[in-house]
Amino acid sequence: MVSEALSTSPRRLYQLHPADSPAEILAQLVVMAAHHLDHVHAQLADAAQTAASTLTRVAAGKTQINSLGVLQNSATQIDILAARRADAVDRLKEVIHAYRQVAAPGDATSHPTHRPGTTPIRPSAADAQPVRAARGR
Repeated sequence: MVSEALSTSPRRLYQLHPADSPAEILAQLVVMAAHHLDHVHAQLADAAQTAASTLTRVAAGKTQINSLGVLQNSATQIDILAARRADAVDRLKEVIHAYRQVAAPGDATSHPTHRPGTTPIRPSAADAQPVRAARGR
């Protein structure tokens, strides 16, 4: 997501800004949010793969079915991880947006384009153009 949104790798973000500058701090937040998303996604993928393997063995009749349920706590864990992943995606989008507002290098990254199949990062109300009041006569 970072590479697509900012046209640079997370690793490179650190090199673009002076140390301890606001831009470098935002770059660190982008990288941390990206790593967190990767970690949660890996956990979700592992849990889903484990559940899929269990269900495959059940469908093939190669395992004994537990009377408490086939997936027991796995389904709940997968639901929780899916929610955590969705939250991590939202947080990464927010921090990328903040980074763009403060530190994004070049015009290419400051004006994102929407790609079909992706959710665009919406600017906050604070980023909107001010509305001019009509003058009375």
